Amino acid sequence: MTEVYFHCSDDHHVLLDQSGGAAMDLGEAREHAERLIRSYLMAPGGEDWRSWVLHVTDDLGDELFDVPFASVLSLH
Repeated sequence: MTEVYFHCSDDHHVLLDQSGGAAMDLGEAREHAERLIRSYLMAPGGEDWRSWVLHVTDDLGDELFDVPFASVLSLH
C-alpha cells in the first residue's frame, strides 16, 4: 500500500491535496485520479478544466505520473 497525493494545476493555479490517500498500486491510483478529474469536470462553476493536469505524487513528493484533464474529457 502506498500513500499518494492528487495535486492539480494549470498555468495560473495549483490545488494541493493535503490529506492524500492509500492506493494498493499505480492502477488503483490512476483510477482514483480519473474519478477525481471527473468530479472536477462535473462540478458547477464554469471553470475551463481543459488545460489542467492532475499530478499524482508519493509521500516524499516524487511525481509518480500525471493525467491531463483533457485526456479524461476525450473519454466521454
